[in-house]
Amino acid sequence: MPYPPGILARGPWPLDRVSSHWSGTTYEPSPEHSAAADRVIQELRDRGSPAHDGVAARLVGFTAEDGDLRLELEEMRWALRLIGDSVGALSVLCVVRDHEGRWLAGRRAPWVASWAGVWALGAGGAVDAGERPELALGRELQEEWSVEPERIQVEALLATPGNMAMLIGQAWLAPGAQVTRDPEHDAHAWWPADPESWPEEAHPQLRRMATLLVTESPA
Repeated sequence: MPYPPGILARGPWPLDRVSSHWSGTTYEPSPEHSAAADRVIQELRDRGSPAHDGVAARLVGFTAEDGDLRLELEEMRWALRLIGDSVGALSVLCVVRDHEGRWLAGRRAPWVASWAGVWALGAGGAVDAGERPELALGRELQEEWSVEPERIQVEALLATPGNMAMLIGQAWLAPGAQVTRDPEHDAHAWWPADPESWPEEAHPQLRRMATLLVTESPA
């Protein structure tokens, strides 16, 4: 990092074809970035957020060849992912489909650190220090929606305009599976299988990503 915004590598990859290596180093931010992170954490505390600082993952490099995706990671301060320049912080996003192809959407609660009050797809968040990013997809799904997927795969690695790296996964639920939202969401809905039929509150970026997954992922 930094990489230009866009798709860095495109799968899909089964979970066992994704691996990661932690360098053992810790990213040292500039004084300006450290001060910005301090301000963000204080702002969260001032509005009653229970979010806390910690240690998360930063993408150092990657390779995608011979059907495998390999990530090179190092530790970084969690709060750095919340500043305007996220310095390569790695997050995961696990979009969730039911057996009819519908998409799980949740409205983020007003107190959360990112996308507050905005509708988002599935589950997502930071990769914890030492964690395998591909397994973080299922962890976030369990923590946010209390459900185990029938199957899950990694779809893509991308870079955002804010200099964040994001590992995108897609999970499918078995018929009859029930979701229970966590306190980070104050509402949820199942959006239609066709992203063109989504409601007005669907962010255009989410619609574009879903369209890509629909057109390029295997059934």
